[in-house]
Amino acid sequence: MDASAILPVLKKRLAFLSGGKDRRSGLILTIPLCSEQTSMDELSSTLDYLLSIPSDKCKARGFTVIVDGRKSQWNIVKTVVLMLQNVIPAEVSLVCVVKPDEFWDKKFTHFCFWKEKDRLGFEVILVSANKLTRYIEPCQLTDEFGGSLVYDHMDWLNKRLVFEKFTKESTSLLDELAVINGNERGNQQDKDRPPDFNFLPSFDPETVLQTGHELLSELQQRRFNGSEGGVSWSPMDDELLAQPQVMKLLDSLREQYTKYQEVCRQRSKRTQLEEIQQKVMQVVNWLEGPGTEQLRTQWGIGDSIRASQALQQKHEEIESQHSEWFAVYVELNQQIGALLNAGDEEDLVELKALQQQLSDVCYRQASQLEFRQNVLQSAHEFHGIAQDLSQQLDGLLGMLCADVAPADGAAIQQTLKHLEEKLKSVDGALQGLREKGQVLLEQISNQTSWSYGKDVTIENKENIDHIQSVMEDMQLRKQRCEDMVDVRRLKMLQMVQLFKCEEDAAQAVEWLGELLDALLKTHIRLGDDAQESKILLEKHRKFVDVAQSTYDYGRQLLQATVVLCQSLRCTTRSSGDTLPRLNRVWKQFTVTSEERVHRLEMASAFHTAAEKILKECPEHSEVSIDLETYEEVEAVGKSLLDRLTVPVVFPDGSEQFFGSPSDMASSAEHIRDKMKVVEVKKLEQQEVEQQQEEPETVSQDS
Repeated sequence: MDASAILPVLKKRLAFLSGGKDRRSGLILTIPLCSEQTSMDELSSTLDYLLSIPSDKCKARGFTVIVDGRKSQWNIVKTVVLMLQNVIPAEVSLVCVVKPDEFWDKKFTHFCFWKEKDRLGFEVILVSANKLTRYIEPCQLTDEFGGSLVYDHMDWLNKRLVFEKFTKESTSLLDELAVINGNERGNQQDKDRPPDFNFLPSFDPETVLQTGHELLSELQQRRFNGSEGGVSWSPMDDELLAQPQVMKLLDSLREQYTKYQEVCRQRSKRTQLEEIQQKVMQVVNWLEGPGTEQLRTQWGIGDSIRASQALQQKHEEIESQHSEWFAVYVELNQQIGALLNAGDEEDLVELKALQQQLSDVCYRQASQLEFRQNVLQSAHEFHGIAQDLSQQLDGLLGMLCADVAPADGAAIQQTLKHLEEKLKSVDGALQGLREKGQVLLEQISNQTSWSYGKDVTIENKENIDHIQSVMEDMQLRKQRCEDMVDVRRLKMLQMVQLFKCEEDAAQAVEWLGELLDALLKTHIRLGDDAQESKILLEKHRKFVDVAQSTYDYGRQLLQATVVLCQSLRCTTRSSGDTLPRLNRVWKQFTVTSEERVHRLEMASAFHTAAEKILKECPEHSEVSIDLETYEEVEAVGKSLLDRLTVPVVFPDGSEQFFGSPSDMASSAEHIRDKMKVVEVKKLEQQEVEQQQEEPETVSQDS
């Protein structure tokens, strides 16, 4: 019977083995009866469980039973004593019934037990609690009987549960480990025998061992160190909880667990070796099978850069598939290396053979991939140079076939030099094509070294013919372009003067644009007074004269360009584009200049009117200025401020502001300051006039 099966009953403490012993070294069984009705079935179950704990040797010394009847009735005590005959008749040596100090009839009770003595088979005595020491030593009695033995029933019960749990789990675990270890020995002797994969025990050996060590440590500590109160007690000693049994279970469990760990290690090593062998064969079979077949079907170099790129892409796909297997090879090589460093001698030969086989196949396949990649790379470079050379020849031929016309100024002026540079570039590209073609031809001639017996003569001949054909075709095209360059060079010399006129005309447009840009960004100030505004207006007129002369100069150059184009019978895109640009910039400059003039004139008018007020109306002056003058200054100032916020609108609808927002804010702030000064003068004049009117009003009233 396990304690967990009757745990609620055991918690009631109907009976307990405190660990105390009588003078015969027999165990003391205590039955503490209480005032409430005691269930005889539960008491019987408790006694059955408690009596199953001691060893047979301990039971042979007999039990001394203490029936504590101080809080119970006589008939219950009698029933319990009689029940002992059925539960433990042979093991009971003495029953001590602890009676209350009053109420029971001593003669009657004594006669009752004496009468039943022969039938009971053990002696029953009635004794007071303070006289129990006549039969039992005080150190073997618990505190409720005046003894010094310490007993904690719940602590004992918890330890008992731990002990039974450990015993059950460890016994089951030992059986399972013995079966597993035995099966492993059979597998080692008979290698053809299929392995048993029911490999994991029901309980974690580490957890069970830890539980056992903690239990053993607790038992030993409480046995030798005593309780917290300092009194030594041993309710869970060798006789009660079989401490040697715990130690024996731990020793057996450690032994079997050590064997189990070795079994696990051996199985893991065998499993790892089998997995490595399987993976090695997978890698070797794929590389020598599908991988090799993929390379056998790839021989061409393509007839263009697009075709060579397609072949490279196909080769990259093949390399990608190989790289996955190469990654497996690297991992396997590391695993084999680790096993070689820590493996047994019997596995070294097999592992080295696997490693050598795997390395040979992988290195051979990698070399073939690299060789094919080099051929494709050379082919791609050859076709790239051929394509680039073809494009250069097409571009050069296009320039030579086009009409010689002044299209874009300075670029056309350097056309002759550009032609020479292009021709030189073509020579360099053709030389590079010959060198790369020779390298490619040598690589193709070495391609048969890894052809696996396949006849690649036809494929090589096609590739060689294609390479030589491309080089010859490029040589002929280059020669035709050289002849046409000589003819074009003569005509270019006649266009030098035309280029010069177009360049100067474009420069005039650029200068005019710079003047416009300077007008918008730097001609911002409106002057701090009327005199400065007039000076700025005069400078602006001179600035406009410079722009006018630049515009006229550009018109003259464009007219000369038209005459030269007509004489050369070519249309000049440069002059056709420059004239509209010149007119557009000039119109923008004109609009901007007019706006600048208007703002300077308004600023001059504003400063003139404001200065007039400030000069004619100094402080404490009796001169009175008309209100209309003030209003005129205010109106002109507001109009000027509003105008500063309006952008310049060009004929094409685009807009542009003078200067930056901070520049405009600075000019506007100066105007507002002067308007505030005029406003202050106005208020002062109104105040003086009001003060002058008040005496007159008073005198008229009097």
